[in-house]
Amino acid sequence: MSLSPSTSDVEKNSVRKPSLDSDAEVEKTPGVMLDTQIIDEATNTRILRKIDLCLMPLMMFIYVVQFMDKSTNSLASVMGMRQDLGMKGDDYSWSGTAFYIGYLAFEFPAVFMLQKFPMAKTLSVFVVLWGMVLCCHAVPRFGGFIALRTILGVLESAVTPAFVILTAQWYKREEQFLRTSIWFASNGLGLILGSLVAYGLTENHHLPMHGWKLLFIITGVLTMALGIVIFFHIPDDPSKAWFLNEEERKLVLARIASNQQGFENKTFKKEQVWEALTDIRTWLYFLFSVSNNIPNGGLTNFSTILLSETIGLGPTRALLMQTPQGGVEFVGCIFLGWVVQRTERRCLIATIAQAIALVASCLLAFLPHSQGAGLCGLYLVMLYPIGLICVLSLVASNTAGHTKKISVNAILLIGYCLGNLLGPQTFRAEDAPGYTAAKICIVVFFGLAIGITMLIWFVNVRENRRRDQLYGGDITEAELHELQTADLTDRQNKHFRYAF
Repeated sequence: MSLSPSTSDVEKNSVRKPSLDSDAEVEKTPGVMLDTQIIDEATNTRILRKIDLCLMPLMMFIYVVQFMDKSTNSLASVMGMRQDLGMKGDDYSWSGTAFYIGYLAFEFPAVFMLQKFPMAKTLSVFVVLWGMVLCCHAVPRFGGFIALRTILGVLESAVTPAFVILTAQWYKREEQFLRTSIWFASNGLGLILGSLVAYGLTENHHLPMHGWKLLFIITGVLTMALGIVIFFHIPDDPSKAWFLNEEERKLVLARIASNQQGFENKTFKKEQVWEALTDIRTWLYFLFSVSNNIPNGGLTNFSTILLSETIGLGPTRALLMQTPQGGVEFVGCIFLGWVVQRTERRCLIATIAQAIALVASCLLAFLPHSQGAGLCGLYLVMLYPIGLICVLSLVASNTAGHTKKISVNAILLIGYCLGNLLGPQTFRAEDAPGYTAAKICIVVFFGLAIGITMLIWFVNVRENRRRDQLYGGDITEAELHELQTADLTDRQNKHFRYAF
């Protein structure tokens, strides 16, 4: 699999306006120019490789650790945590919900801080504090545990918006989906690593404390160390990239200028917030995020319990049998991201992946007495993240204007919080161990997510056609340069075309 861009035609004196039919047309805007220089393919590939080598491994590792942190609650649930903390009834469901209450409460302040202060440094502070709070999860009482879960949600609220902004800052539109797929799919690696660590702690009977407490402490220390690395390694923006020389920094800015989204702007613009609130895409992203993440919230917190109690594997085997889930997510999401880069049909591939997840959830819900069907369902359902990856990449590619982008991003993540907040509540204690009602909810909301994805697809195609009819024609080099550097929104820029 190659991360290198495909060849694009270069026209020196004028630039053909992209037509409407696909990402191929939207994103292969010819040539990027800087001081009348054209970035040739070899130079573009060299710079892209440097960016990938610097950013992608660390972004992947951050997401590995983040999902390890999220999955510790699920893993610890079969390691004696529920009994040690005296959880009763729906207490465990609330431990999953509490995280997203904090996430929801702090989402707008987090994205405001990411815009107002140096982004990488701000992210670093959030990550170090989140690691410290995670270490404190080895508490003796349920009340303290719930409070810490809420604070943890506050501190993790900055990670995904920072990654969406980073991806848009460094990569051209046609490069963004695959990169988003790679760092998001690292959730799967986090699940694999977390499951193996939890299994090792469960099998070791000579520990100085309960295994579930050590699980939180180990992941917390790892997170703090990672936060320090972020502070020194990730540049706040391309103009400060330590791994590039002066000329290469200019070329990076020229590369991303073709996105027609301007550059990082510290000025908070109220009119762009209003535009975000009145854009139908914003609310489609929001509705999709709620629908897709109600199942996510349930599965993230209860998949280990489903394996252990519903499917009947027992606690120790359940920890090991979670690793294939992570493998399906990691390999499947990256493979489908690569397919999108080749076919340039984001919404189509996302719809197919979500349809597979829908069928898998039906196996889980409607064949409750089959261990094979249950395992197959739990594994294949892990293709559903490709839908959220699609929407995250659409926010990065299709939302121009810096304030508008962070506003849309925040609204999408509020939907993400609401879905994940509600998801654990569908798993009621009185429904154990089958949790039939929760499984049916998963089926219903995956179906809704597919419908919303198709509606986003339709809205973007229709708007591209409307703009082609109203503003057809070529763009001069001078007009293109102005569009590339201005902080215009996608609505203000009549030559902007939406990827789908």
